[in-house]
Amino acid sequence: MRYPNLFAPITINKLTIRNRIISTAHAEVYAENGVPGERYIRYYEEKAKGGVGLCICGGSSPVSIDSPQGWWKSVDLSNDRVIEPLARLAASMHKHGAKIMIQATHMGRRSNYHGEHWPHLLTPSGVREPVHRGNAKTIELHEMRRIVQDFAAAAKRVQAAGMDGVEISAAHQHLIDQFWSQRTNKRTDEYGGSLANRMRFGVEVLSAVRDAVGPDFCVGLRMCGDEFHEDGLSHEVLKEIALAMEQTGLIDYISIVGSGADTHNTLVNCMPPMALPPEPFVHLAAGIKSVLTLPVMHAQSIRDAVQAERILANGMCDLVGMTRAHMADPYLVIKIRDGKEDQIKQCVGANYCIDRQYNGLDVLCIQNAATSREETMPHVIEKSRGKKRKVVVVGAGPAGLEAARVSRERGHDVVLFEKNDYVGGQVMLAAKAPQREQMAGIVRWFDMETKRLGVDRRLGAEATVGAIMAEQPDIVVLATGGRSHTGENPHWNVAEGLAVSSWDILSGKVAPGKNVLVYDGISTHAGAGVADFIASRGNLVEIVTPDVKVSDDVGGTTFPIFYRRMYAQGVVMTPNYWLDAVARDGDKLVATIRNEYTEELEEREVDQVVIENGITPNDGLYWELKERSLNRGETDVHRLFAAEPQPRLEQDIGSGDFLLFRVGDCISMHNIHAAIYDALRLCKDF
Repeated sequence: MRYPNLFAPITINKLTIRNRIISTAHAEVYAENGVPGERYIRYYEEKAKGGVGLCICGGSSPVSIDSPQGWWKSVDLSNDRVIEPLARLAASMHKHGAKIMIQATHMGRRSNYHGEHWPHLLTPSGVREPVHRGNAKTIELHEMRRIVQDFAAAAKRVQAAGMDGVEISAAHQHLIDQFWSQRTNKRTDEYGGSLANRMRFGVEVLSAVRDAVGPDFCVGLRMCGDEFHEDGLSHEVLKEIALAMEQTGLIDYISIVGSGADTHNTLVNCMPPMALPPEPFVHLAAGIKSVLTLPVMHAQSIRDAVQAERILANGMCDLVGMTRAHMADPYLVIKIRDGKEDQIKQCVGANYCIDRQYNGLDVLCIQNAATSREETMPHVIEKSRGKKRKVVVVGAGPAGLEAARVSRERGHDVVLFEKNDYVGGQVMLAAKAPQREQMAGIVRWFDMETKRLGVDRRLGAEATVGAIMAEQPDIVVLATGGRSHTGENPHWNVAEGLAVSSWDILSGKVAPGKNVLVYDGISTHAGAGVADFIASRGNLVEIVTPDVKVSDDVGGTTFPIFYRRMYAQGVVMTPNYWLDAVARDGDKLVATIRNEYTEELEEREVDQVVIENGITPNDGLYWELKERSLNRGETDVHRLFAAEPQPRLEQDIGSGDFLLFRVGDCISMHNIHAAIYDALRLCKDF
């Protein structure tokens, strides 16, 4: 076996796990009224089908009613309503041989008060948390005693549901580690001052939990390996804490994550994006494991089997978390087992999943539209039981590649036209930005899969109406994407040739100027990406946006990376300004910008203006083909949104007749996930 350590079973307390690959606790944002519903259960069950050893669900599941769930809609462990739904979840996992635990916590200050019940948040010394803007009171002794019992009651509910264990969170600066850290604990009573005093509350929690569940139930502790704050917990102090926790005899394993999470800059470390190196904090897990005898888990940017096997073989930890990797491909483990690693849809660290959570939205994978939609969207595409069709797909960006892949998996003959001599569309431009290179991994998988499946790929061939009709298609799917939008705009007066697009710069068509104004009208990744691209070549850059901040629509674990880089390179960030005009003045350009709030005008003398203003659809082929098609290009949105087949798919299609559909940006500007979802929900019923 290539991966003997990965597939070695392990027993923790009385719990035997079939392999060393786990999905660690994360905020799914799927729970319904505080309990796991069908969507939640199906999401985890798919990982069990895919061979995972253990899942720890319910990241940040509160044990007390004064630890509000906020926007992440976690499982509520504070009342008995949760027992029966958790029992259904446990049964669904056990049916496929996987184990299931849940994380229990009290968030302390790490929330906001204007949620359910509008509580006064609690923390050891009333210190506010920057990320969640958590203003909190100083916790009193009677509240501490109540919360200790809440932890015990929550653990008892988990046990009653037939779950395999409970993990207590002292990571990401929740209430327990708020007591540990002198950054948040300024107390002078028996819960402050010395390290032993600061650990007292956590030990009381673990003692109450163990008393509640007995000696044979698996109880774990998740904790940080280094807070990365000068006034916070260092790695050496956290080694002391881990050893002290082990010596209590109350826990069965420790799970280590790197970095505190109470500032925007440290939060990004906790779910490392592609800009950080692989497994950036495994050394912290190894350091803590060096002083322990208990099993140690670690999960942060471990994405492939070679990484995971090496970490285990070197004794750096005992179980590897591949959580985002399972969002990208829940069948990861059996593909590794069966020698089909080249078919794994590998996580690229785009962090679309967790960035959605920090925008108050449900967690989704940027490249797998079936993840968390298992009730309606298939991970494994079944062959059609209907008539074999000829499907022509135009455009090999993410929407077109998914349309071609799914149609071919359904058993149809598929021709894919792409005018470029490569696949990937705009994703390949996105991958040109510094530290965004791994975006190309999304395309790499589609490239390999469409080749493996035998899609007839016509690269370097621009599809015309004649070329399409020569294929005698039954179905035509247009995924022609868009083009950069720097032309006519009601907000500015920019004559032809006075500005270039971000596409021009990233593609190499136009060289970056030495003194550049980047105007970002969209505030997604593209504007900051091109500003970084230009600045990284030693040029002066100012990025201007009408939004309240630069990269305003970039999520909480990604915009700090852009900010780190732009500040380090001296990029000037100017929010709240519109671009009004660009005029030539000799060999220079004068850009006029207008303040959103005062209407005052300012001028910038530069040698280049770069505009990122999104795209306009390439819809010419659609209008040429629309009236020729049987359905006049109409997609039935009621059926599409209900995940039902489009009308006429089951009917005979006569010679020369065809159905016409559009997906992705050739309809209107969306994102990568949306393009892939468009194609999957349409083509899964071909």
